[in-house]
Amino acid sequence: MSFEDLSKYAYEDRQKLLLIREVLEASAVSLKCDSLDYSDYSVEPEVLYDKIPLSKYCPECGRRYPDRENFCFDCLVSLKDLKEVNVREIEMDPVFEVAKSNNPDSFEEILTDDNLDKIVEFDFTYPQLTGILKNIKRIAFTRLDNTIKENEIFLGSLSVLDKITLFAKSFARIEYKSYGYELGYFEFDRIYVDDRQLQGLQITTILHELSHFLIKEILTHIICEILDCTKTAEIEAIAIFILSSSPVNRLIDEYCAHTVEGRFTLFGYQDYSSYLSIEKTIDAPEEEIEMIKTIGNSFATLIKDILESFIDDDLLEDIKEQFRNDVLDEPDYKNLYLENCRLLNDTGMIQAIKMILVDGFSSSMGNVDTLKDYAKEMKK
Repeated sequence: MSFEDLSKYAYEDRQKLLLIREVLEASAVSLKCDSLDYSDYSVEPEVLYDKIPLSKYCPECGRRYPDRENFCFDCLVSLKDLKEVNVREIEMDPVFEVAKSNNPDSFEEILTDDNLDKIVEFDFTYPQLTGILKNIKRIAFTRLDNTIKENEIFLGSLSVLDKITLFAKSFARIEYKSYGYELGYFEFDRIYVDDRQLQGLQITTILHELSHFLIKEILTHIICEILDCTKTAEIEAIAIFILSSSPVNRLIDEYCAHTVEGRFTLFGYQDYSSYLSIEKTIDAPEEEIEMIKTIGNSFATLIKDILESFIDDDLLEDIKEQFRNDVLDEPDYKNLYLENCRLLNDTGMIQAIKMILVDGFSSSMGNVDTLKDYAKEMKK
């Protein structure tokens, strides 16, 4: 067989052509050339600029491949087809169970003087708090991983908003609203997001409301630990009441959420509006307000540790870029003066949680009707 005979079996190595084009373009830039000479190649310039569609990916390393490939030789696994996924339609049933020896099913069993004494004694340690945080993170990440595998989701093909939404759904239910002035809110066990807003603002809204969910979840788990009781709608209702009924606790909760949101927002676009509206209702000296902010900042640090396990530096940059593309307002740095740069040590954090729970549990004992309404909403 001659070389001429072999030519009928030949086809263009388009991937190599693209590589050559990129190298030549890079060289042209470095040499400050005005144009490129493609005369030595058998294809036209416009063909060289064609991109090979990457419709498959490696489930191990995440590298994308063209349709003709079937195997990743680096990871020694078969490739999967990229599929279009509607993240909004994915449901994960995000439940964080706590099973204990006691299983109270009424507020009469929970809101007793004996249980109040247990809260006051507060036999709870920082290592136990760390264990709760790790368990919440483990359950959510296992749920996220299973969802990705079951739906054959390639994260690299998702938008930044879809990545954050998928991550948040491993913790809490997300629903969408298209009315009212609020960008979003957290209520009982659901995050509500106004999908009329820009994607960058939807991202920060989700992270803000997810912070409200997590602080509620942390307190719920702590109550279960101290009272040695299974997590029920009644226990969650108490945690919700504790965070919402006291102006001080509301301020701690809101400052925490704003601080977490601000971590993933460009400098100059931090927003403390809802915190400031609550602060106006509290007649307290400045040093007390600063301690409230310190507690909120300490909770925020715990929550940011959970979020940053998923939101790495690359995704953080993508969030910033999305924000740059969406937001047209000029940055305003005055809200940075509201940032609190103090943290509680381990002992101080435990004492702060004790303060929140003792006052809140005592107040809960006189508001059973409200708690019953909360529990009904949790059971829906």
